[in-house]
Amino acid sequence: MQRRLAAIVHADLAGFARLMEGAESRTFRNLKTAQIDVWRPAIEAGGGRLVGTAGDALLAEFNSAVAAVSSAIDIQERMALFNESLDDAQRMLFRIGVHLGEVIVDEEDQNIFGDGVNLAARIQGIAEPGGIAVSRAVRDMTELRLDYAFIDGGEHRLKNVSRPIHVFHVRQAARAAATTAQSTPQVKLRVEGADSSGVPYAFDVSLDRLASSSSGMVIGRAAGHCELIVSHATVSRRHARLMLAGEALQIEDLGSTNGTSVNGKPVPAGMCLPLQVGGRLRLGDVELSIRQI
Repeated sequence: MQRRLAAIVHADLAGFARLMEGAESRTFRNLKTAQIDVWRPAIEAGGGRLVGTAGDALLAEFNSAVAAVSSAIDIQERMALFNESLDDAQRMLFRIGVHLGEVIVDEEDQNIFGDGVNLAARIQGIAEPGGIAVSRAVRDMTELRLDYAFIDGGEHRLKNVSRPIHVFHVRQAARAAATTAQSTPQVKLRVEGADSSGVPYAFDVSLDRLASSSSGMVIGRAAGHCELIVSHATVSRRHARLMLAGEALQIEDLGSTNGTSVNGKPVPAGMCLPLQVGGRLRLGDVELSIRQI
């Protein structure tokens, strides 16, 4: 069994189910074109290797963290140009996660496995649509181009990862400077609680990041499709959406199987209710409280 250190790039298409539902054949054609005309050339130009694709997900390997991040930036810049030719409803926004870690290599087909690959996939879920998120290991090993900067995304509890992972976002320098100015001091919410058996669950929410996301942040158990993870059987894959309306925090139920409630009041599917610090949020069998940190 072969092992090696690698910089792993994992990508996933945001809103893939919505795109496929609206125009299945066209979305498939656009996705294949992006893979051939954008992803493969950018990865090869960076000295990397496209390990494989699965539906809307892509996995690539580099022997350098610097090369991996540079290629991720190149991909997002190429995708921005690619999207100019598409209607707004069909534009393809990939989340990209980058991690530096040890991988196990299948000598038969050169596929890669292991904790490093899993972490790259989890970090990808934290990235913004059309954005890049990296682990601290990658940030510490990488010097960005002058027109890009790292923005601290804080520590996250990720599905099936026992330790908190510190994540950084890669943004254009002008946007990063504006974000930094707006986020000092950075305000975070801690959402924590337990299920009926006493098993604890928690996640942190940066209000700066929430304010910068026009579509809010999705809470659910599917790491590849949510920004905030609550890995419990009664929590749907995409359970609820947290968002800011002006300065008011709101929660929207996304048609979850086991429901969402605020202070004991059910949130109808597709509707929003205000959510305040000190309030109680229930997702399925998980009861959570909200406090500022």
